[in-house]
Amino acid sequence: MSGIANEMPTSLQEMPSGESGRYGVPLEELLQTPSLSNAKVVAGAAGLSRLVARLNVMEVPDIQSWVKPDELLLTTGYPLREHPQTTATLIEDLDALGLAGIAIKVGRYLDGIPLDMLVQADRLAFPIIELPDQVGFDDILNECLSVILERHVATLERSDAVHRALVAIVLEGGGLPELVTEVTRLLEGLAIVTTPDGRVLAEAGERSLAPGAAFDATGRLIVEHQRYGAQEVRYEDGTMAFVAAAPIVAAQGEQGRIAVFAQRAFSSMDVTILERSATVAALALIKRQAIAAVESKYQGDFLRDLLAGRAGGAEHTLPYSSSLGWDLDRPLILVVAELDQGSGNTASEFRTASDRFALAWESVVHARDSRAAVVGFSSEIVAILGSSEGATPIATLNEIAAAVSGDGGGGRRKFTAGVSRITKGPDGLPAAYEQARQAVRVGRQVNGPGRVADFDSLGVFRVLSLVPDSAELRSFLNETLGELATRIDPEAADLRRTLQALLDTNLNVAETSRLLHFHYNTLRYRIGKLERMLGPFTTDAHLRLSLALALRILTMRGL
Repeated sequence: MSGIANEMPTSLQEMPSGESGRYGVPLEELLQTPSLSNAKVVAGAAGLSRLVARLNVMEVPDIQSWVKPDELLLTTGYPLREHPQTTATLIEDLDALGLAGIAIKVGRYLDGIPLDMLVQADRLAFPIIELPDQVGFDDILNECLSVILERHVATLERSDAVHRALVAIVLEGGGLPELVTEVTRLLEGLAIVTTPDGRVLAEAGERSLAPGAAFDATGRLIVEHQRYGAQEVRYEDGTMAFVAAAPIVAAQGEQGRIAVFAQRAFSSMDVTILERSATVAALALIKRQAIAAVESKYQGDFLRDLLAGRAGGAEHTLPYSSSLGWDLDRPLILVVAELDQGSGNTASEFRTASDRFALAWESVVHARDSRAAVVGFSSEIVAILGSSEGATPIATLNEIAAAVSGDGGGGRRKFTAGVSRITKGPDGLPAAYEQARQAVRVGRQVNGPGRVADFDSLGVFRVLSLVPDSAELRSFLNETLGELATRIDPEAADLRRTLQALLDTNLNVAETSRLLHFHYNTLRYRIGKLERMLGPFTTDAHLRLSLALALRILTMRGL
């Protein structure tokens, strides 16, 4: 059986450090200890950067069952003397098991290291070290383990010091901005804290350290293909970056991630610092959420009163809204956004989706207008922001919705949003709220979920949406359009399109022919066919109005 003498203590073996719980000293550094100073690297020199966390002694030829990752294996060659056939696969097996290398004494039991071992080691970059005959294994074990232990103790001491410094930032009133500033100083890179879907919450350092391809067009960090730990990432545009990332986890689950971009590879100590930073970031986020929950209650209560018209006059509402950081004394637009169906199968999942949705809207709207009001209610987000000069409400909403949606990555949910007309001051907000809600409701009914709409573009749909009985609308539709209301064949669809174009051009046959790319006589034939099916709409203005309404009803969903 193999000798496991002088292995690391269990508590240290299990102490996580770095990307996958690894610790140790690079093999090339251990070769500088007195006992290994005269050793020769005879193969696999490209792998001298492998970490050594423990040492083991090979006493049997089938050592594979007794080794662990990151071990440096010592042997006199005796187990191989009578089993030369094992040398052909030994190096490949040890490399697959994650060993750091093998050190062999030659002369007493082996005249030399077999050539097949050397070839295999060079191919796999698995170091083979030839030991001087006079060096004892006990000296190697003691010296190397001492170096590993000292390095690990120093790592833990530095890690604890970093952790205390980071926790002090939060305890002294700092938040994510101060935290990432400290991480930037420690790791000399660009530090970023994001939501789980990659929306940036705080960052510090030079943005140029991160390739543009790491972010989507809305500034979201693309997290879908970025694993935790240290890695070298090559992006589709050919750019490359060294990245380290760690999850920010609290009692409610994953709250986000902290990532660092740098111009150098990250060490296991760097990753340990980042993991400690993620723990402190969780504290900062919990603190931020607790404060936000209290603020949100007061903001929500006030906004409900404001939208219901019971908050009082401007002399009261303006000072109070200003104390909340809102500027309502200017031209305003009001936006209502609702998550669509399928945003969570359970109450917990829906709550999580709603919280992230509210955070996304708050981040995007405040980046555009720092004095805007953004409040999340149980089933919707309400945002009140200044009207941009020269921009229509729907144009503003389209820009915000595009930023909230991003490229759809990171688990983002689909939503429907509506925007009001421009209003002035708090007195017009109750009406604006109703306009935005109506835009959401009618927009979803007309255009389907996942779209945006503005109140002014609803047109006749505003009136149609007030009809509470959808069966009555369906009856009117069938009576007016007849078989064209129910047929789904291509001919019926073509006839409906022709009818719509005729009504849109006020029965201008020449213009309709041009729009539909029909010959004049072909269109005349179609008009005759439509009148036989629907009645004399070319001469009956009332019938034309009914047909126009019926075609609008036909586009509405859920009837």
